[in-house]
Amino acid sequence: MKALVLFSGGVDSTTCLALAVEKYGSGNVLALSVSYGQKHNRELAAAKQIAAYYGVKQLELDLARLFEGSNCSLLSNSNDEIPKETYAEQLKESGGAPVSTYVPFRNGLFLASAASIALSHGCSEIYYGAHSDDAAGNAYPDCSQAFNDAINTAIHLGSGNQLSVVAPFVGKKKADVVKEGLRLNVPYELTWSCYEGHDKPCGVCGTCRDRIAAFEANGVTDPLMKEETS
Repeated sequence: MKALVLFSGGVDSTTCLALAVEKYGSGNVLALSVSYGQKHNRELAAAKQIAAYYGVKQLELDLARLFEGSNCSLLSNSNDEIPKETYAEQLKESGGAPVSTYVPFRNGLFLASAASIALSHGCSEIYYGAHSDDAAGNAYPDCSQAFNDAINTAIHLGSGNQLSVVAPFVGKKKADVVKEGLRLNVPYELTWSCYEGHDKPCGVCGTCRDRIAAFEANGVTDPLMKEETS
């Protein structure tokens, strides 16, 4: 049995990769990284480095053209600034609609593409790092438990019952993701989460704020922030 991991190079997907490697061994795990027209390639560069660290095969897929009509603030074709508030603060401004960094149906598209690739490579499971903090308040609706259940059913049926979606953190918080990663000795110093592409994380975008808080909840400092303050 083999597993494909949707792998961005961030905290959540790297922890999923570590879980899959622990369960199946590096030779039975395939990492899939997707370029979707984001404003920087820091996560993709991190993904390549981490895949090499774990000794897993990595594939890259370019889906940027599918999002050319979107004004999502994460995308290079958008002139909108990336928000510096927490997701909760952004949701107050959006009236409960997904936040501006929500890439339209990204996880649905990624998982559907991953299903074809996973089947072609003999994998029976797809791992991805959705967690409840991202789904909270409808910030990222394609990270919710309901979405995960639906897409898992669709992929399982559509693959002739050959393939399942595994979201080990979908009902947990980001602090739980980091807790599991610390147990697995995940090289978080190699990961990248910030929505900005500078030399150091900005520390104030929604994902930076969540990441810092998740490490603090585990009594440790985010290793990337250690570097910034050293």
